[in-house]
Amino acid sequence: MAIEAQGQAQGDGGLAGRRIRLGMVGGGEGAFIGAVHRIAARLDDQFELVAGALSAEPEKARRSGAALGLDPARVYDDFAAMAAAEAARADGIEAVAIVTPNHLHAPAARAFLAAGIDVICDKPLTTTLEEAKALAALAESSGVVFALTHNYTGYPLIRQARALVAAGEIGTVRVVQVEYAQDWLTERLEDTGHKQAGWRVDPARAGAGGCIGDIGTHAYNLAGFVTGLPVRELLAELDTFVEGRRLDDNVQVLLRYANGAKGFLWASQVAPGNENGLALRVYGDKGGLEWRQEEPNRLLFSPFGQPTRILTRAGAGAGPEAGRVSRTPAGHPEGYLEGFANIYAEAARAIRARRAGLPPDPAVTFPGIAEGVAGLAFIEAAVASSRAGGVWTALPA
Repeated sequence: MAIEAQGQAQGDGGLAGRRIRLGMVGGGEGAFIGAVHRIAARLDDQFELVAGALSAEPEKARRSGAALGLDPARVYDDFAAMAAAEAARADGIEAVAIVTPNHLHAPAARAFLAAGIDVICDKPLTTTLEEAKALAALAESSGVVFALTHNYTGYPLIRQARALVAAGEIGTVRVVQVEYAQDWLTERLEDTGHKQAGWRVDPARAGAGGCIGDIGTHAYNLAGFVTGLPVRELLAELDTFVEGRRLDDNVQVLLRYANGAKGFLWASQVAPGNENGLALRVYGDKGGLEWRQEEPNRLLFSPFGQPTRILTRAGAGAGPEAGRVSRTPAGHPEGYLEGFANIYAEAARAIRARRAGLPPDPAVTFPGIAEGVAGLAFIEAAVASSRAGGVWTALPA
């Protein structure tokens, strides 16, 4: 039985006809991504934010809670107290969004997994592969839903590209090229007190990878999501162009896929003129696909020997995979917030099914704990390859 988008399925663990009670860890004053998650969670009216541990600073947490209209009794000083208190309430949260810097993802997720609360976590999953594997084992044993917000997998035409590859429309994949270019760290923004820049270049909070962890994992995940192909080994060069910066700000990676395909990944946060230049090209022996995040409602499909076709999100050529995650009519753009919202909507369907004791709907698709572990394996292999002078390195199992 499919779980309907607006929560109309019967017997869904008491969730029918009401929103899922959501808590948030992080995302208080000065945080960019917290607001994005809150908008995404409400876009399809599936969640209601009722509690939060919104900052490591108690006063800031309370101000943030008041600004969001939360009950002061449900604004917590830390996530451990929040997990314990909410698990004990009859009206406690049913899911939690973790939107902190990377180093807090694992400890926060552990607290809520132990309490049996479904988790929606920002990427990357953790700061180390070892920690990611341990978290995956805990998530599996707890049986809860665990969604990872690789939000670009939520775009309708990315869903369509994935379906075209799976259906053999471009044949056997031979070449994969993915890039994610930004320019916002071209100078030492972290020295100005900029909150978002500060933690992203701090190994203690970001982990071993800077650019590769922040946006490189998005590019890597997107290529894997569309092609369905695992990477066997890689050769990476991680550079830090801004003097004094402690983590990489530019990444170039050669990829060897398990089926023999070859790939190239470039991620940079020091590329002037690029705002959010995520792009994917996939070529097979029967055709090719090209998609750019800054023009998300167009997918180029090029069957070999035929004119290139422009597929739009809700127009001619649009398939059911795009249609089920589209909200607006043809010609009206959907983008970043809607992509995030699609992850939340898919997670809501899975949460409702789990709490009703129903089998998962096979149409529901979102990145989870396995994708999180894969992202950390990619980071670890790339860092190791670069430190060894750029050598082919197998991805850890």
